[in-house]
Amino acid sequence: MFTVIDIFNRSVTIEVDSGEPYKSEIPYDVFLNGEKVFTRHHNVVTLTGLEPDTEYVIRVERNGASEEISIRTKQESVLLNVRDFGAKGDGVTPDAAAIQAAIMACPENGTVYVPAGTYYTTPLFLKSCMTLWLGKDAVLLGDTDRTHYPILPGMTRCTDEESEYNLGSWEGNPLNSFASLITAIDAHDLDIIGPGTLDGNAKSSDWWVDAKKKRIAFRPNMIFLCRCNNVRVQNIKVQNSPCWTVHPYYSDHLHFLNLEITNPYNSPNTDGFDPESCEDVLLVGTKISVGDDCIAIKSGKYYMSMYHFKRTRQIEIRNCRFERGHGSVTVGSEVAGGVENVHVSKCLFDETDRGVRLKTRRGRGERSRLTDLVFEDIRMNRVLMPVTVNMFYFCDPDGHSAFVQDQNERPVDELTPYVGDIVIRNVSCTDISASFVCALGLPEQPIEKIELHNVTASFLPEGERTPCVPLMMDDFPEMSGKGVFIKNAKEVILENVKITGSEDTEADIQNVNNVNITGLSYE
Repeated sequence: MFTVIDIFNRSVTIEVDSGEPYKSEIPYDVFLNGEKVFTRHHNVVTLTGLEPDTEYVIRVERNGASEEISIRTKQESVLLNVRDFGAKGDGVTPDAAAIQAAIMACPENGTVYVPAGTYYTTPLFLKSCMTLWLGKDAVLLGDTDRTHYPILPGMTRCTDEESEYNLGSWEGNPLNSFASLITAIDAHDLDIIGPGTLDGNAKSSDWWVDAKKKRIAFRPNMIFLCRCNNVRVQNIKVQNSPCWTVHPYYSDHLHFLNLEITNPYNSPNTDGFDPESCEDVLLVGTKISVGDDCIAIKSGKYYMSMYHFKRTRQIEIRNCRFERGHGSVTVGSEVAGGVENVHVSKCLFDETDRGVRLKTRRGRGERSRLTDLVFEDIRMNRVLMPVTVNMFYFCDPDGHSAFVQDQNERPVDELTPYVGDIVIRNVSCTDISASFVCALGLPEQPIEKIELHNVTASFLPEGERTPCVPLMMDDFPEMSGKGVFIKNAKEVILENVKITGSEDTEADIQNVNNVNITGLSYE
């Protein structure tokens, strides 16, 4: 009935198998040591207020069934309250120095506690083997003056005059960037727990003005994990980010549990969650509503792939809800290192522009291999374009050049990217506007395989649709009510696919070597 995902020193996150994505229609009760603590619908919940190094029995009761699991919380060496270090928490006094002092003084397996209050702060740097605990009604509020933010140099030549030391990152390149409100560099065994809030305060500053322009340095994230290992972030709210919100970078073995990530719908480049060149990443129970892609899985641009190659792999996204972004789950476009083994399941996609979104282009390079991508048990509602695959994405200064946009076949070389297997199964899409599936591979490097199994797609009535251009590239037509368009692929499998209310009556499949259709219906 339920599993324990992670145990912390003062909290635990569990996942209930309700058989429904993100939340259950039938509520369930959670008991701790025999006492009922709450009733919930969401499949992933966090129990807080626990004591370190203590045994607890968790019981879940649902629809007449019951299950118990015993746990023991993590040990904790000391609890350091930032108020004891001079932090005021009045929303006005600069509190960064006091909080940073508590962090630096924290011993191994210790906890830095931020109690209720609003702490006006510049970036904080965390270290290994500690817990940062943002208590109930605690807010870390970002300073609005960019001149108060330290800069992370993009790339520094090492003393041996051969190797390089990378800190700052901006859209896939090693460029000078401001440190993030929460920054960790080369840290391991680090926990960040809630239920408090990280507020970038961007709407009260000028971070979103001339957003692409470098002013002193490029904009910061909210959480930036650089070359970290074994980091867990649990049960916090993250909002009003200056740029990408949660950005793990060249980091491994990461858990993000039961988060709420919120940015205004019109805030520029405020992606919710951007794992870049990372391995073994778990995101569960998280709600994201932002001004750009809810999730964008990345692996850098060409320079990083050539000289600091690290493929992104083993990404698990489960029991999440994505709202209002440009894409629900995106792979790209900075993917020169490649992305493989992504599994997205039991999620809700609500009113995003695109649902499953892949975007790449010539110039990402031969190491840019996007493959083994599985999306299953997902419900999409009012997603304009549920599935898009675009190998002509017009990003970067040369994005509109003939090299990127030429739809004629070009030679396959060291700059040619690859899109492999994409599997979509047990998915329902309702109230579609523009297109259901729109996929365009390179003529010289077709998409390897697209599979759809047990999928339903229904369109809005013609007068209620929002016509859109599904693929951000040059000279691609606007669509409305388009069922399936796939061009330049090696293999397409459509099994038990039902499309209702589209303008066409058959799949538009062009330049595909092997087409296997079993049970495709239009109504």
